[in-house]
Amino acid sequence: MKTKLGLRLLCIFLFIIIVAIMLVINDKSENKSSNQTVSMDVGQHTKAEKEEYDVIVAGTDPEGVMAAISAARNGMKVLLIDGRDRDRLGGLFTLGGLNTLDLNNSPSQPSFSTKLKFLNEGLFREWFDQLEGTSFDTQTAANVFFKMVKDEPNIDLMLNVSEMQPVVEANDSMLKVSGLDVVSKDNSKTRIRSKVVIDATQDADIAAAAGAPYMTGREDMGDKESKTAVTLVIKIKGITDEVWTAFGKRKGSGQFGTSIWGFPEAVGYVATDPDRVRVRSLNIGRQADGTALINAMMVFGVDPLDPESRKEGYEIGKQEAPRFIDYMKQTVKEFEAVEFAGVAEELYVRESRHIVGEYVLSIRDLMENRDHYDAIAYGSYQVDLHSTGSKDAGYILMKPMQYGVPFRSLVPLKVDDLLVVGRSASFQSMAHGSARVVPLGMATGQAAGAAAAMSINEVITVREMSKSQEYMDKLRNLLTEQGVDLKMNKFPTPYYLKHKAARGLLTAISLLITTGSYNNEGFKLDEPSNPMRLLGQTPKLRQAVPEKFAGDAAVGVNDIVEEDMKSSPLSLERAIHIISASMGLDQHKGTVEHFVDKKWLAGETLAAIDDRTSLTNGEVYLIIDDILRNYANYSEYGSSAPSPSGKAGDAQ
Repeated sequence: MKTKLGLRLLCIFLFIIIVAIMLVINDKSENKSSNQTVSMDVGQHTKAEKEEYDVIVAGTDPEGVMAAISAARNGMKVLLIDGRDRDRLGGLFTLGGLNTLDLNNSPSQPSFSTKLKFLNEGLFREWFDQLEGTSFDTQTAANVFFKMVKDEPNIDLMLNVSEMQPVVEANDSMLKVSGLDVVSKDNSKTRIRSKVVIDATQDADIAAAAGAPYMTGREDMGDKESKTAVTLVIKIKGITDEVWTAFGKRKGSGQFGTSIWGFPEAVGYVATDPDRVRVRSLNIGRQADGTALINAMMVFGVDPLDPESRKEGYEIGKQEAPRFIDYMKQTVKEFEAVEFAGVAEELYVRESRHIVGEYVLSIRDLMENRDHYDAIAYGSYQVDLHSTGSKDAGYILMKPMQYGVPFRSLVPLKVDDLLVVGRSASFQSMAHGSARVVPLGMATGQAAGAAAAMSINEVITVREMSKSQEYMDKLRNLLTEQGVDLKMNKFPTPYYLKHKAARGLLTAISLLITTGSYNNEGFKLDEPSNPMRLLGQTPKLRQAVPEKFAGDAAVGVNDIVEEDMKSSPLSLERAIHIISASMGLDQHKGTVEHFVDKKWLAGETLAAIDDRTSLTNGEVYLIIDDILRNYANYSEYGSSAPSPSGKAGDAQ
């Protein structure tokens, strides 16, 4: 009897604790902050106070704000400058309306705490703890950014410049950035010198103009045309507590405090021009003024590096937004009480340039949860490749546990005294699907600010620092002292890395042949393959190395009726036959023996095949990996490397 009573009391106690936790989470906005505007008179911030600074940070998105604060707290005189027509700090968060955070949560969460444990912490945590929750009021965010900058006497702020271009000088075999040439709104021109420039513009505009090599979009995958969808965030009003509660309780929705996701009915909306606009399920972030922001509308065919294309994309989204909200009001009961309240002031652009740095972060880094001697930040967000067109559903490639972002990924090739932070740093396009998220970019910003100070104080270039274990240890120690968590957590090795086909899987995912989804269970390595599936995978080989796979793979299945291609097992002989056809080989060479003789197919791969009459997906990936490396000289960084002009060149 006493045991049962004790268990009942324990259950009651746990229930009370859970309810208390939920109340704390849901009431967070009332206890933490106000959305009253902190005055920021743009007119007071249109001229530089000095002709020379230690560090110039270009761009007032969150990554740039963190970089400026970090450099200032490390004793540097800093100019934080922006070339867009902005009236507040925070960029994508405060003007683009992205008010729900894509967080890099630690794989080791505390058992009894309401406080999420993030990777990195540092300045991001300092900023986050002043907000309402994982979704925030954009005015609150702008207020906190401005207060954090205003509290640093070492930071001067210069907004609304018409143009800013890097001052580039020759430095032996390298180029060197020594400041910015700035054109103000009144057309006055100023040259502002600095010892280090940090490019925190969304598109790495300063680095590109200085001559740093880069690729765009998914060029590193052999796809030079596709452009990732942009989003125009939509505002709705009438979000009372009752409406918010109804949203959260709705079947198919999820809620965490000020964030709600779901409403699959949104996918059924048919846009005015379905080739240009599509809506996915909703991510909704509550604000403090009775409004909420919706991240859901994708606009296709926008070139983020073309101002006219961006303008057109914005107008398309602006016209479509009220129609979509009308559809939701008619389709979803919980939306009946809300009203359309406008759109964000800027587009949410996910991808444009990828600067090529001393290290290119790859999908293998994420798959293998790699650490690095110069890791200055860590990521764990899922690899989210968004749609590039109305017929492309997008992909969740996989979910890493924790991976390091090397300092070398912030150091562009060919140009000294320059660092790049944020989504346009040196990330392969697939790795960018995770590393692009702003909280991680804020951590790279903090690291860049501290590194710039160390570079100046130690009289060493940031490039030389990046190649030195000693200096990277110093930088990591400094960041740790300043509140950054740079510990690699312990966790079990993912199952897929212990699989016999792990080597092949790493190549297959780099080709976008397979995806693991949120739980990494989608790889299906032991599932039988079939001729239809392999035939559908061969275009990825051609896309990666077009000159090596110029043939017609369909020749390899001419003797199979189409109805049987999906149900028939895929034999080793058939697989080689299909791949050799895609290579353009004479069919008498499409044999296992020929591929072994040419050393295109490794003995260890043959030994790993359990049944040559019925290959699994994993076994096919091993074969593809062999042929790509031994025949096509494929690299994990893709088939293209940047040329000095910044465009894709020959394979390396």
